[in-house]
Amino acid sequence: MEFTRKFSAFLSLTCVIICIKVPGPVGGYLYKNRYSGDQVFRIIPSNVKEVRTLKKILGHMKVDFWQPNSASLIHQNVTVDVHVRHNDTQGLHALLKKESIDCWVFISNLQMEIERLMRYRSSRKRRSETQYDYEVYHSLEEIQSWMFAMNRTHSDLVDTFSIGKSYEGRPLYVLRLGKRSRPQKKAVWIDCGVHAREWIGPAFCQWFVKEAINSYHYDSVMTRLLNQINFYIMPVFNVDGYHFSWTTDRFWRKTRSKNHKFHCRGVDANRNWKVKWCEEGASSHPCDDTYCGPFPESEPEVKAVAKFLRKHKKRVKAYISIHAYAQMLLYPYSYKYATIPNFDCVESAAHNAVTALYSAYGVRYRYGPASTTLYVSSGSSIDWAYRNGIPYAFAFELRDTGHFGFLLPESLISPTCTETMRAVKAIASDLLKKCKIDKKKFPYI
Repeated sequence: MEFTRKFSAFLSLTCVIICIKVPGPVGGYLYKNRYSGDQVFRIIPSNVKEVRTLKKILGHMKVDFWQPNSASLIHQNVTVDVHVRHNDTQGLHALLKKESIDCWVFISNLQMEIERLMRYRSSRKRRSETQYDYEVYHSLEEIQSWMFAMNRTHSDLVDTFSIGKSYEGRPLYVLRLGKRSRPQKKAVWIDCGVHAREWIGPAFCQWFVKEAINSYHYDSVMTRLLNQINFYIMPVFNVDGYHFSWTTDRFWRKTRSKNHKFHCRGVDANRNWKVKWCEEGASSHPCDDTYCGPFPESEPEVKAVAKFLRKHKKRVKAYISIHAYAQMLLYPYSYKYATIPNFDCVESAAHNAVTALYSAYGVRYRYGPASTTLYVSSGSSIDWAYRNGIPYAFAFELRDTGHFGFLLPESLISPTCTETMRAVKAIASDLLKKCKIDKKKFPYI
């Protein structure tokens, strides 16, 4: 009888531990089975007529644009990836077939794909309870706990602090990484998780910190970088949206601010910067994924980062923002087709970065001005950073090119972060070299 009672107590404790360790959303199905039967279509319009027809079809249908961000950005011979609700899949198939527009389904059941990826995470997490696993995606709470743990265990290189609060009141934590050798060191800013559903971003920011610390004493390049540069790293820029993407909507993109006139929530944090705000490539409608907000820096997250960068702009020499997906390295301008004054320096740094990235696994990245390499967008962070005197401003679009989309498997975290690490190290190394910039032209745009 005593044994039975003790065994029952043991089972209860085990159950509590397991329940605490459940990653992300809980319940019979993840995200309450909201994606059951949903599909992701890949469509490629081959001529102007098909572009016009596709814009019209998708404009009348409630779809979630994965690539590009909105119907207005659909162009001839450019891939369009859209997440379609289960009750619209057959209708879209029929319409595209009728118009003879090429398409195929690359995710046939979105719910099953999410469940499969989270099962992999659960099994891996159980195998490594004692160590922080950098090869799984982590919730906001786990990432913030990790930041303070790094501060405690590596106080000679790491300092964690808050630069403000989000719309929902969450602290906006930044981690300073570098040897405390002299006060006026050059600095590099890296942010991840601007768009909530791009989970590979926060995974990279954590990976970068881990690799930098672990290699500091034996990698001469990293030793030099941390001795001469301070890296300001923000693993999760859009904390409210990222949390929401774990608990409620895996494919949420925007912030979570409320709009008094519409039920739609959130602003695109990469269209909210005070540079050509709310012009081409941004939407003034609160329900759109590229909504620019009611005014520049309306989002407390954007305002806090802008304030920090303004304060330290004399020392910040590079701004790097990590996004997904497309396998690209982008630099200004985003809002117009024109060449930046220090093009030769930035182009050289970009070339060196993608070459270093390719050396890891042979993965090819396109690089160039955002407007011509990806699409035109206004109110972006890289244009803002450049306009405010930061000479090297880059946005990475990490893996892949659409096979997995925003559901990049955790098995690809390590190779993706390893190759991106090489690219970021190359950019930072270029900062320590002399590159002539025409100061009469820079930073006017």
